[in-house]
Amino acid sequence: MIFWIASYPKNGNTWLRSVLSAYYFTEDGNFTNDKILKSIPQFPEKKYFANFSYDKSIPTSTSKFWIKAQEIINKEKKIKFFKTHNVYGSLNNNEFSNKYNSIGAVYIIRDPRNVITSIMNHFEMKKEEALNFMINEKKFTYDFFKKNDYSDFQFISSWEKNYKSWINNNDFPVKLIKYEDLINQTFNVVKELINFINKTCQLNFNFNKLKAQKAINSTSFEKLKKIEKNYGFSESIKSKKQDNNKVPFFHLGPKNNWQKIFDSSFTDKLNEIFKESLQELHYH
Repeated sequence: MIFWIASYPKNGNTWLRSVLSAYYFTEDGNFTNDKILKSIPQFPEKKYFANFSYDKSIPTSTSKFWIKAQEIINKEKKIKFFKTHNVYGSLNNNEFSNKYNSIGAVYIIRDPRNVITSIMNHFEMKKEEALNFMINEKKFTYDFFKKNDYSDFQFISSWEKNYKSWINNNDFPVKLIKYEDLINQTFNVVKELINFINKTCQLNFNFNKLKAQKAINSTSFEKLKKIEKNYGFSESIKSKKQDNNKVPFFHLGPKNNWQKIFDSSFTDKLNEIFKESLQELHYH
């Protein structure tokens, strides 16, 4: 069965996976390089559709194999962790997953006003472009540098639709984590999450305080930024503006502050667009 680490893009998924991969997939809890992240791969991804025939030039063509691909993954009858940015729902009557293939999920969410600033950096967009990206309910992502190849298609929809699709699903339990809480109360949030995972997945592990602390310490923003600087980072993407250069994956992190970046008129616009969600999630 699959346990999902789900989020909208640029909401803290990579940091959370770094902590969890260090805790669950290393002996001592130390995150030494991003190869450890491969313990929690991404779905959907091209390699999981190798057994199926589809037209890679059509963006949605892999969606009809989402469930079948997960059935193959689950043949081993083991708990497997997967990252996804996909909406939990259907596309062209194709369900993303179901209670027969998924056992639970953690969903990490971030103040949408800071998500915009992160998208601006990662995808090299202006603020209005980034906002349109986030509110587009038909939005999907893929490997932009593979022309006419949509094998890595993910249907992310809008920021709001994405998070609501996961936390309101009735198929399995979902633990909602706020990125800001992960920053300010890291150990308590990680402990609570690990206990949730162990219970949901029926893993016979007691919480290992020392290993959890090592996982947290070795995945601090500065440590991850240093790893990227020294060894590169597999999830960083090529710059559209600078040939052969990559956009730094770890940019501002906890120091990201929309209040210092946006003028009052754009801030008012964001507060109005995301008003309901900001109130629901207690963002001020």
